[in-house]
Amino acid sequence: MTNTPPIKAIIIDDEPLARMIVQEYLQTHSNITVLQECNDGFEGIKAIQQHHPDLIFLDIQMPKINGFEMLELVDNPPDVIFTTAFDEYAIKAFEAHAVDYLLKPFSKDRFDKAVRKWLDRYADHQVALAAGASDFASPQQALLDTAAASPAQQQRIVVKTAGKIKIIPLEDIHYLEASDDYVKIHTHNGAFLKNRTMGYFEQVLDPNRFVRTHRSYIINVQQVTRIDPYEKDSHLCVLSSGAQVPVSKSGYMKLKAVLGL
Repeated sequence: MTNTPPIKAIIIDDEPLARMIVQEYLQTHSNITVLQECNDGFEGIKAIQQHHPDLIFLDIQMPKINGFEMLELVDNPPDVIFTTAFDEYAIKAFEAHAVDYLLKPFSKDRFDKAVRKWLDRYADHQVALAAGASDFASPQQALLDTAAASPAQQQRIVVKTAGKIKIIPLEDIHYLEASDDYVKIHTHNGAFLKNRTMGYFEQVLDPNRFVRTHRSYIINVQQVTRIDPYEKDSHLCVLSSGAQVPVSKSGYMKLKAVLGL
């Protein structure tokens, strides 16, 4: 690996001792330079935007937002080696998508193995780019989709708006609406865009609380005040906010089943 160009790295972990161990273990990897240590996901996002690292060492369980939520908010996220205390769901997600992770407490040998694995993949990536390849396959998005279905992430949605991060509890959501390549999340405090699909939210949200009433709409059933007939076999769902949401024939059947009508 002597011909590998200098590699920029960032460590994101709320535990100072854990950051110190990664720094110590990296002493034998002279081609990797740590540009910044971050105490939480908010700092991590800013550091990634500023430094554009090649690699980040990322903890999962952190205050404010967790590691998976942080990655969702980063445009073109860098490669990741995850560091985590035991989390059965996260580890299953890592293994399902062949993403390397370090289970705390990890040894220097285990750390070196993970770094060597990443360096080999990184070298292959550089060769592919030099040969004119425009992209390089990454399991990261599939991993995030899997991780988002974990119980820890099913109680809120994290969005970035006007450069700020907002955490939306599910009970604050009135309905979700398809909006080009985004989903618009309508809440007590206005609407927010999330770079996801309606199919994604239909899969990860609790089907007893959120019903897809139309190909472009998912509603929070707790917000429903009445259902009015509309054209042909369709209906309109009136929410407590006064919003009127279309309900298709199939959506009406699902809504009735959830509401026990």
